[in-house]
Amino acid sequence: RSPAGMLLVAAGLLLAVAAGGRGSPAGEQESPPGSRFVCTSLPLDAAGAGCPLPPVPMQGGALPPEEELKATVLQLRETVLQQKETIGSQRDTIRELTGKLSRCEGADGKSAAGAWKNEVGKGKDTMGDLPRDPAQVIDQLSRTMQTLKDRLESLEHQLRANVSYAALPSDLREMLQRRLGDLERQLLSKVAELEDEKSLLHNETSAHRQKTETALNALLERVSELEKGSSAFKSPDEFKVSLPLRTNYLYGKIKKTLPELYAFTVCLWLRSSASPGIGTPFSYAVPGQANEIVLIEWGNNPIELLINDKVAQLPLFISDGKWHHICITWTTRDGMWEAFQDGEKLGTGENLAPWHPIKPGGVLILGQEQDTVGGRFDATQAFVGEMSQFNIWDRVLKAEDIMNIANCSINMPGNIIPWVDNNVDVFGGATKWPVETCEERLLDL
Repeated sequence: RSPAGMLLVAAGLLLAVAAGGRGSPAGEQESPPGSRFVCTSLPLDAAGAGCPLPPVPMQGGALPPEEELKATVLQLRETVLQQKETIGSQRDTIRELTGKLSRCEGADGKSAAGAWKNEVGKGKDTMGDLPRDPAQVIDQLSRTMQTLKDRLESLEHQLRANVSYAALPSDLREMLQRRLGDLERQLLSKVAELEDEKSLLHNETSAHRQKTETALNALLERVSELEKGSSAFKSPDEFKVSLPLRTNYLYGKIKKTLPELYAFTVCLWLRSSASPGIGTPFSYAVPGQANEIVLIEWGNNPIELLINDKVAQLPLFISDGKWHHICITWTTRDGMWEAFQDGEKLGTGENLAPWHPIKPGGVLILGQEQDTVGGRFDATQAFVGEMSQFNIWDRVLKAEDIMNIANCSINMPGNIIPWVDNNVDVFGGATKWPVETCEERLLDL
């Protein structure tokens, strides 16, 4: 045969060997399952018996045609075997990876990681025959690689969900750190806002509580004042002022002052234990006139009424240490005056500071005679004893009204100066005590 014919025969033989793993073309009978074609080297002396080869002409001292064809066939056979080994090696690798991925996918993160570590040192598994068509192998390998890629992505998602944070990639850790940092800052900001709102609410609550407590304290103080005004005595006017010593510092003071007066009536209950003279039951001084109104019994002198430093002697006798009710009336018209003791009129007169109005804005003192407004007391002129129900009216009371007051028929407080606890202050040791009832004072007469 010609060399060209021999080459065609060798090529056909190669194709036949390579097609051993493929299925038969359409319309041809397929090989039995599990069968395969194997190329086996033939000895040189058997070449003519198994496959008669055409003679190859010699070319310029080259090998004989038979030898050259034989060398070509052997070279082709070695190439096919090398391809088979390469494909088998690749298929072993793919199969090994496939088995490992299957075990990773079927286990949790920790077991998958452990299985992966355990499989690193194992040897290759024995696998079946590979297709002998290079095109088919390449196509199958491409599909297998794509499948592996998809399974690796799925496994990566599973690992991200199962593995610990330390096993995550560095870029993923950084991203998670940033997200966690953002969440932490948002949380801290929200906590700060809540703390501010809590602080504002606390401040508002504290201010409201303080305001409420202030109002309650004011109410309690007011209630305490009212209770104090009525708790010491059964009634605000049922008290007496006690001046037990003849000094220049024991006295009581009326908080209210007098307006300008053109007439007045002064009534009081008193009991004096001093002798001689009861002293000064009360005095009213104004700027420029210390003796604007004064009732005084000094030494062995009779009781005197001074108005604008003018004097009238009164026929009153009250230095027996008993309770007595005293009333004095005066009017600027002709300076008329009247004196009542225990409801009876004992004396009257006129021309006592006629047409002189009583000046307003002065100071009323109980138990002391004033040489200046509110001060400069003289112990020899001090009242010693007890007094109660000191009332002043801006008119001359009728005799019957004075009688009714003295015999306890009516209680008639003064319209200018009433006798109430919160209108009388005591100083220097003077004290306030509950007073005997009006009937008890009558029995003392």
